[in-house]
Amino acid sequence: MSESTSRPRFVHLGDELLSVVVDLCQSVPAILYWGHPLGRPSSADLEQLARALERPVEHGGLDVVAPLSLITLHSSGSSARPGLEGHRPGGRHWAPAFSHADVSISAELMTTVSRDDVAELDVTTTLAVRDGVLTASAKVSNSGTTRYLLSTFALTLPIDPSARTIVSLIGRWARESHLESTPFVGNHLFETRSGRSSHECQPSLWFARDGVAHQHGEVWTTHLAYSGNHSLVAQHLPDGRRCVQLGELLHPGEVCLEPGESYSTPDVVATFSAQGLSGTARNLHHHLRGQRQSSSPRKVMLNTWESVYFNHDPNVLFELARRAASVGVERFVLDDGWFGSRRNDQSGLGDWVVSPEVYPHGLTPLIEHVESLGMDFGIWVEPECVNEDSDVFRANPQWALVDHGREPVRGRNQLVMNLAIPDAFDHVLHQLDALLSTNRIAYVKWDMNRPHVAGSGIDGAAGSHAQTLAVYRLIDELRKRHPRVEFESCASGGGRVDLGMARRVERVWASDTIDALERHEILRGLSLTLPLEYIGSHIGSRVAHTTGRRHTLAFRGLTALFGHLGIEWNLLEANEEELAGLTEIVALYRRSRELLHSGTFTYCDLDQPLVDPSAVCFGVTAVDRSEALFCFAQLRTERHQTPDVVRITGLDPDAQYRVEIVDVAGGPRGMARRQPEWVSSSLVMRGIDLDVVGIQPPAIVPESAVLRSEEHTSE
Repeated sequence: MSESTSRPRFVHLGDELLSVVVDLCQSVPAILYWGHPLGRPSSADLEQLARALERPVEHGGLDVVAPLSLITLHSSGSSARPGLEGHRPGGRHWAPAFSHADVSISAELMTTVSRDDVAELDVTTTLAVRDGVLTASAKVSNSGTTRYLLSTFALTLPIDPSARTIVSLIGRWARESHLESTPFVGNHLFETRSGRSSHECQPSLWFARDGVAHQHGEVWTTHLAYSGNHSLVAQHLPDGRRCVQLGELLHPGEVCLEPGESYSTPDVVATFSAQGLSGTARNLHHHLRGQRQSSSPRKVMLNTWESVYFNHDPNVLFELARRAASVGVERFVLDDGWFGSRRNDQSGLGDWVVSPEVYPHGLTPLIEHVESLGMDFGIWVEPECVNEDSDVFRANPQWALVDHGREPVRGRNQLVMNLAIPDAFDHVLHQLDALLSTNRIAYVKWDMNRPHVAGSGIDGAAGSHAQTLAVYRLIDELRKRHPRVEFESCASGGGRVDLGMARRVERVWASDTIDALERHEILRGLSLTLPLEYIGSHIGSRVAHTTGRRHTLAFRGLTALFGHLGIEWNLLEANEEELAGLTEIVALYRRSRELLHSGTFTYCDLDQPLVDPSAVCFGVTAVDRSEALFCFAQLRTERHQTPDVVRITGLDPDAQYRVEIVDVAGGPRGMARRQPEWVSSSLVMRGIDLDVVGIQPPAIVPESAVLRSEEHTSE
């Protein structure tokens, strides 16, 4: 692509899904507009657009209107939170002011450089638009001769003034990714200091007009693609403008730039749709699939954790593998307890060598048994943490990421291993590389079970930033050495779900709860960012491990179907009826996963609140619109006895579709004396009728679901 030969005043980046208009007249570029596509505006069009958005200078204020630059600056007079904060020794140069130095522009990418010769800092910004998604990042460089202590470096995007609602993902352990809606008035802070993207506050924000819905209305989505500490600030400024700032949260003294050093922000990923939350989700799904498309199908797995916990009896595991293969499982994953002295959660963590006590002949006999049954083998590791009762800690206590000299705060009887220490990094890399090199392991479940607390390096400085980058390097290096091994990201369940990690793995563990009712809310939140094939979804036992609830196999199975299917259940305790039903669900998933993991996923708009709905309807439509698979789930009782008519969008309006219920493991119990006639047979409808008129779902009891298939027919 050719670069421009002269510096324009305004630049348009965009495609048929998204437009971004950038003002280059400022010291640091400012986004004037991003959202609905504007076609191909000329330079004159952009000049007039900028004039139309010019703001008045109000009484009682400054003589200028400070821009909402990508890096907002206190020195400009902006009332927005500064995007760059720091200082040199003695507190000097704490309010830098830049001049525009250079710009490079191609069809979908723009890079700019701004310079402050007094503070001796350079700021480089990069913007790219592809497939309806904006990716933005920035770098600050110390061009001086003294160190620069960086406190904040974050990107700011304007938010359309019509966006009056903020949607966020909040939660806790075993209840992650729940949607929360709040009016966009005043300032709103979303941040974490846990060293992970967290259970409580995931790094995504959606901005919408009032009455936000899944399929209708304008929505602007922003996400920080980063797996560590973050700070997201949505601001409603005194002059009426709205903006959001996204960046890494830095502990005091965590990033100190020596002469010639630089710091780069994580990527900010943003998109827009006029088709509601599901519209922006489609853009993000397509974006991630384009970056990390896997040619291999997501295999049905059985994870041993809720089957055996730490009790690794080889005879039990051999029989569990046979039972798993008999129901159609394709991957057997050995969870915690296979290594070192790890017979409980108090010892052995960090010693990534096969336990001779439990596996005197190594893992080979179990792996060969699993493979003889037609499955491949996966394994659990937690490379970022360590027990004090372990060989590695006894030999290297200085490798812990703690405030040395003080009693550390423990979590799950463990500390964090400081992977930013080269020797510690090399030790963990060597052990994991040896594990993968000497055993036929196709899959790694990568866990991280505790937050950072006062995590300091050997030099005493805060270490969460360096730790996060070291985790990325470790995963990247292992993937380079073992390119055929698939990875899953887990952090006490859904404590690290973000695009920074999703770019490196095939799967994320959505939550440690497998309770099907809880999982519906978790799926609704996570699917706004991640395609279904990335979301680990397991069928648990009759009684949910984390809540004690009991659900039918049909409800558990249909809930887990929409994701990367797995089983977390001691199948040796399942009866013949349950095994037959489970076999049926696994077969349905294996038949449907090409559709589920390549099609367009959407939630239907029902007469339900966005937060805590009583019923949901969602599904996947094939790219060629030849078929669709939708689930209607009744989560709680309704104020009305009969559920709302459901409209199915995304089908070919002129095509005929056969609509029928897919029976799964006995199906749900009805609440009506007589269901609609089509439920027990089928019906044929045009795509436009399903979209505009809709279809009446059956009345079913709470905490149950039905699966509906729409297939193109020649009738």
